[in-house]
Amino acid sequence: MEKETLAFHETMEAHEIMNFKTISVLKSKLMQGICFDNELKALMEKDVQQSILAIEELKSYYSGARTNPLK
Repeated sequence: MEKETLAFHETMEAHEIMNFKTISVLKSKLMQGICFDNELKALMEKDVQQSILAIEELKSYYSGARTNPLK
């Protein structure tokens, strides 16, 4: 049975989503430090936790990523 791999465009899309989620986590964490509204802080923390879960899931796709066009 052949190993399942991502196509090149799928690899790029996964990479773009990973970058977006990483930036989202960083922004939410930084904004929590200057936010004084506890409800807003709680929403940002929830966003951070959900983004971390999404990043972990995306990392599993990288094992099937093709980065060498000759393979």
